[in-house]
Amino acid sequence: MSRFAPIQIPKIKSPSIRDGYRYGFSMPTDRYEFMSRPGLSKRVVEEISFYKHEPMWMREFRLSALGIFQAKPTPIWGGNLGTINYDAIHYYLRPTTGLKRRWEDVPVEIKRTFDRLGIPEAERKALSGVKAQYDSEVVYGSLRKLLQKQGIVFLSMDEGLREHPDLVRQHFGKLIPPADNKFSALNSAVWSGGSFVYVPKGVTVQLPLQAYFRINAPNAGQFERTLIIADEGSSVHYIEGWLRFL
Repeated sequence: MSRFAPIQIPKIKSPSIRDGYRYGFSMPTDRYEFMSRPGLSKRVVEEISFYKHEPMWMREFRLSALGIFQAKPTPIWGGNLGTINYDAIHYYLRPTTGLKRRWEDVPVEIKRTFDRLGIPEAERKALSGVKAQYDSEVVYGSLRKLLQKQGIVFLSMDEGLREHPDLVRQHFGKLIPPADNKFSALNSAVWSGGSFVYVPKGVTVQLPLQAYFRINAPNAGQFERTLIIADEGSSVHYIEGWLRFL
């Protein structure tokens, strides 16, 4: 039996609209596959790694980053960050099982959300590939077959870790390491989703790759991680769009 038992998932009774904000709506969470208990702890970080079936080195990377986060003071530059209640946040929410390759296979509530954001239309008209993340997990992904034939890789970050572990281990956390600041450490400890891109030598991606990130659940943190590896002489245009209900 797993030592990580599922917890009861808080429910949102109905969609909500906030102050006329166009994207200020949310869908019920009662069908989510998993939702971590609120609060940040070693147990929560281990749960994230456990449910993702990660290699031990990534679990150790996460736990080391958690220690860095706990040790570093809150930055005093910019706005007042001292009021953040880290114990009120859900750090990992899995809305559905597995990433879907066909839009019609995406659960209806999630599909309805992204339809309202215009993502399928944008994909058809102007993009080489799309990743759509809903709370903590990428739920839909596509890449034009021509790009696949050129050796271009566009996966969720979780898929990238599973399918290209050596490449991920070589580059993960190198540009901005966990110890760079308190919040890079936080992301390193609880990251989920995001994009993994690899473009081979001399290859140019003519149309953009785009990832969409949507926070649906209340009191939820979204900590996607993106790793783009553009080999010598290659070129790629990558765009991110982020929306949440407020």
